[in-house]
Amino acid sequence: MHPLLNIAIKASRAAGCVIIKYMDRVDGLTITSKGRNDYVSEVDRQAETEIIRIIRKAYPQHGILAEESGPGKEDGTLDPDYTWIIDPLDGTTNFLHGFPQFAVSIALVHKGVLEQAVVYDPLANELFTASRGSGAFFNDKRMRVSKAKQLEGALLGTGFPFKEHRYVDNYLQMFKSLMLQTAGIRRAGSAALDLAYVACGRLDGFWEIGLKPWDLSAGALLIKEAGGVITDFNGGADYIRKGNVVCGNHRIQQAIQQAIHPFLTPGLD
Repeated sequence: MHPLLNIAIKASRAAGCVIIKYMDRVDGLTITSKGRNDYVSEVDRQAETEIIRIIRKAYPQHGILAEESGPGKEDGTLDPDYTWIIDPLDGTTNFLHGFPQFAVSIALVHKGVLEQAVVYDPLANELFTASRGSGAFFNDKRMRVSKAKQLEGALLGTGFPFKEHRYVDNYLQMFKSLMLQTAGIRRAGSAALDLAYVACGRLDGFWEIGLKPWDLSAGALLIKEAGGVITDFNGGADYIRKGNVVCGNHRIQQAIQQAIHPFLTPGLD
């Protein structure tokens, strides 16, 4: 296993311990709002601090982009070629309601290329990992995307555009189109886990509007290393910057992209 991946796993498990420790203390947590339907708790911050501590101890010169603390301070000593992208608790709203769907997400980018990825579900103790060129693994077993050949009979995941209300009508049209063509659609509330589920074949495909780099970077590498395809809504590779994602195996990704294409408007690509 790559040493960088080992550090990511160690950091994710440490963050998971923080999260689990507070599972039965949610009522006493300090919670603040970052925006409409967007919350952060002291658990998010403590888990993030633990991740950064472990990464900094091993690689003090690497850059960090974390959801809660933002980019690391550029003091002239950091190596610009390496950046860790961290979501300490993807699915905070779920966690605060005791809904068991949340995860730690950690990715490493080297010279603009995703190299390492970990998505860790601490409640189920499920670990999804990938190193570029070395495949993707679920609890140390090789994982692959599903073999579904068409939307009929497929199970898709999605996320509601709760931060992008201007696209609600577009999204609902996409949802209706895909609902009528598939076996079902699930919206569980943690994009990092949704992408990991595509990588291991639990979901046949996934699409969402308005994700952030820390939501999807680790999951994107998991999918690619598991033999899947992930793109923006126009089939391009700019999905991390745009935040609009379609993924699955080759056939399912193309089928979802085709189904949602009629409902795209300027700025939604």
